[in-house]
Amino acid sequence: MTVVGSIGTHITDTIVALATAPGRGAIAVVRVSGPSAFQIVSRHLGNWPLEPRIPHLCDVLDGNEKLDQALVTLFPGPHSFTGEDIVEISTHGGYLVPSSVVAALILSGARQALPGEFTRRAVLNGKLDVLQAEGIGDLVDARSHAMQRAALGQLDGGLSRRLLDLRSDLIGLEALIAYDVDFPDEDDGPIPRERIQGTTADVVTALKSLLATIPIGEIVREGAVVVIAGPPNAGKSSLFNALLGRSRAIVTEIPGTTRDALEATIDTGKWPLRLVDTAGLRETTDQLERLGIEVSERYLSAAHLVLACAENPEDLTRTVDMISRRTTAPILAVRTKIDLVPTGDQIQRRSNTIGVSAETGAGLAELVDAIDRVLDSRDDGVDPDLPILTSARHRKAIETAYAETRHFERAWNEERLPATVAAVHLRTAVAALEELIGSVDIEDVLDRVFSSFCVGK
Repeated sequence: MTVVGSIGTHITDTIVALATAPGRGAIAVVRVSGPSAFQIVSRHLGNWPLEPRIPHLCDVLDGNEKLDQALVTLFPGPHSFTGEDIVEISTHGGYLVPSSVVAALILSGARQALPGEFTRRAVLNGKLDVLQAEGIGDLVDARSHAMQRAALGQLDGGLSRRLLDLRSDLIGLEALIAYDVDFPDEDDGPIPRERIQGTTADVVTALKSLLATIPIGEIVREGAVVVIAGPPNAGKSSLFNALLGRSRAIVTEIPGTTRDALEATIDTGKWPLRLVDTAGLRETTDQLERLGIEVSERYLSAAHLVLACAENPEDLTRTVDMISRRTTAPILAVRTKIDLVPTGDQIQRRSNTIGVSAETGAGLAELVDAIDRVLDSRDDGVDPDLPILTSARHRKAIETAYAETRHFERAWNEERLPATVAAVHLRTAVAALEELIGSVDIEDVLDRVFSSFCVGK
């Protein structure tokens, strides 16, 4: 789908940027795109590559001065990422070499690219839609395997195809209503109301299913909040450090050491976890410790999962009961310090108790598996083939489309409004999906999407 929009006279510029992270490294890639890309780059090469899409070893020059010996690859438009002529120059890494190549190209007529401008041109030239472009940004920013999978699915066009189908269904409804209004006396007779009701119900169900993925999308993007809670000196900080794989929390034998919450993110391979080590829960008159406990209680109220920690079965039962009064999140009972349990002592006193040792690592893998299983249960009832919504922009647009389609459905079923008036809700729903996909004049949307991109992408 082609995006309508422009970025003024800048669209005719040839742009250049370093497409890899600056700094010491083996390779740096300088990317040039635009109508004059080949002409500008040719001024700085000792020999011109003859075949497109095949790297050629070339001397890169600035006048008579040799800047580097680099691999140069040509990508003639429109069969390129941006749809324009592109040249990629793979120079040696570091600060000076790539920056001197970029500076020489700018002096020859190229312009320094803006953040996300290469991908923006791909959108404007119909190589990607806006959702796919956002998928690229999410892939670059991905910090977990779950976010990587979601971004790849979006880049592949999964969400775009789903929304295009829904848009087509809504436009089909508009067409049926327009036909019924404009040609009521045709041979086929009026459009059966049941036909419009059935199609509308299908669209409402599909939009509702997409909205049901929002909680999963939030976990994928931000991580599941897993709070480690329990009384003082229950081994919470040791467990936090063991799961994290490095020392972050101060571990002592003095109750009340953790005065505030510590937070860190780990990737289990299935879900990103925001581990939170909290202050010990107990009654105290110490003002500073009380503030730490209040922070713990706020984290408990917002948790996706709580690990209730204690050293023995009796304390564990009391801890689970105490935590259950402070959160509605699922609770995993974790018996800590099992390396100190005498041989023959029964560790598993309750079916859902997991014994762990931060000292030896025993039980940690089992605990991570249990955390994954609890989080897996959150997507029960969600179609696994559905793309998930991972951004506020997606959520807002789908919520608008759903609400407007529901307004139409109620108005149509109850015959409260003339068909032409009720159809206004359908037009608003279509507009929300079109803005999300990028099939209308949405320059301000493009500005928001690409403002967070890195230069060179």
